[in-house]
Amino acid sequence: MLRSTNKRMAHSEPMRWHGDRIVILDQRRLPQERVERTLCDVGDVVDAIVTMAVRGAPLIGIVAAYGLVLAARHGRASVLEAAHMLRSARPTAVNLMRAVDRMRAIVVTASDHAIVQALEQEAHAIAQEEARANYAIGIWALQLIRPEDGVLTHCNAGALATAPYGTATAPMYIAHEQGRAVKVYATETRPVLQGARLTAYELAQAGIDVTLITDSMVGTLMAQGKVHAVIVGADRIAANGDTANKIGTYTIAVVAKAHSIPLYVAAPTSSIDARTPTGAHIPIEERDASEVTTISGTSVAPAGVHVYNPAFDITPHHLIAAIITEQGVIRAPYEDKLARL
Repeated sequence: MLRSTNKRMAHSEPMRWHGDRIVILDQRRLPQERVERTLCDVGDVVDAIVTMAVRGAPLIGIVAAYGLVLAARHGRASVLEAAHMLRSARPTAVNLMRAVDRMRAIVVTASDHAIVQALEQEAHAIAQEEARANYAIGIWALQLIRPEDGVLTHCNAGALATAPYGTATAPMYIAHEQGRAVKVYATETRPVLQGARLTAYELAQAGIDVTLITDSMVGTLMAQGKVHAVIVGADRIAANGDTANKIGTYTIAVVAKAHSIPLYVAAPTSSIDARTPTGAHIPIEERDASEVTTISGTSVAPAGVHVYNPAFDITPHHLIAAIITEQGVIRAPYEDKLARL
């Protein structure tokens, strides 16, 4: 069990904009080291996204937006080339595509002498919208959690992934600020242990009662009556409500359904992709085998073993009790309601 007396985790701010550069907290180094990295051009931004030095669907979109501001210093053509590079950096997270498309729309209309300022203003707007959405998601989600409930979360959809409150963790932060007891179970989350390295870390630093478990312990905890709700984030929500989240979410959803435990998806409307009809149409990123065969650079598998390493899986909409956005709580049937958002 991890605890801390710190009320907030301001020191772990995941990114800062300095006008001519982006400074990110390199999340690959947490929790052992707090290392900041400076991104000076689009190449740096793409590398940071691909290598997951910066990650979390909303945060990726924000950083990509500021990356296009950096590109704008070299002219309109550089922005369009950079937009293409950024869109291919992480194919599953729709926030990245949406942010890049918003910035490209500004490029089309802005005059040459005002393009940098116009893009910077739009990047600021994207960041501010995500921050407001986080808090609103937390307020809505808190209504679904009873005092003393045990809440399970998977992967990292917290302050490190987006803005001050995160998405799936937003109700936990707000409950803590209000003096309400909340018990969180965080899965380690294979393959890169983002739950262990990031979620457990940030919640503990904020003073929230968090217990780390392995991914395979979920069923046991539910059978023991320790879990009363599951809240996860989303990298993309299809038009019918099917949701892409870190690999293992689908398994948790099936087990939760078997134990009559609600699974909620907490995500801003920027994660909803009306152009993707179902989860079957969401591209699933496959990552390097080393993320499975090694831990912190140490081999844990036989050399040359075959590895299948999709970063995400799809949770079908019928396993989702509700989708929580900044505009409210949505329950099935999802398609018409998501379309209206």
